[in-house]
Amino acid sequence: MSVLFGLLWPLERFNTVVLAIGKAIAVTALAIMVCLILGQVFFRYVLNDAPNWTEEGARFGMLWMTGLMAPLAYRMGGFVAIDMVERALPRLLSGLLTLVLMAIAMWVLFVAWDRGLNNHVDTLSGRGCSSSLRWPFGIEIGKCGNKFQNSYQYASLWVGVNLLILVNFELMIRQIIKLAGHGDRLTPLNSGDVVGAD
Repeated sequence: MSVLFGLLWPLERFNTVVLAIGKAIAVTALAIMVCLILGQVFFRYVLNDAPNWTEEGARFGMLWMTGLMAPLAYRMGGFVAIDMVERALPRLLSGLLTLVLMAIAMWVLFVAWDRGLNNHVDTLSGRGCSSSLRWPFGIEIGKCGNKFQNSYQYASLWVGVNLLILVNFELMIRQIIKLAGHGDRLTPLNSGDVVGAD
């Protein structure tokens, strides 16, 4: 059991810090996304001419917000869960079912990791240049010059999958500890600022 706690504590601390940073970035991305969308609506309907980059900029913010908030929501129990079978089973069987479902989720995440890297970030479209989103002040970076490279957007989902894998691994270790009867030694994950899917 000490081996499991030895694995859990550093992973738990790492996830807490990284997800807190991700939450701050995601909230900022959300604020920027809302401002860009409101600006686009204002310019389109009041001035009859919206800048063409605002839509792609809002999509950029939405992708990063999703990639950074999904792991936090998963860790805090914020995803929708259908748990009728789990609640109907005895505690031990319910815990084993939860562990099996987490193992299946881990397999899906490993597939998503491969697809995210090889089908999105490191592909022809990922290496392509944005049609309208440019670096500010005419800064030129990489082969796209002053335009954003598409992989900057696609990387958000791959980063999110990496964080989901770490969170899922932490939750699996926690579930094994609970099944072994040492759940009272675990620190609770659900804080008051995240609403669960109850």
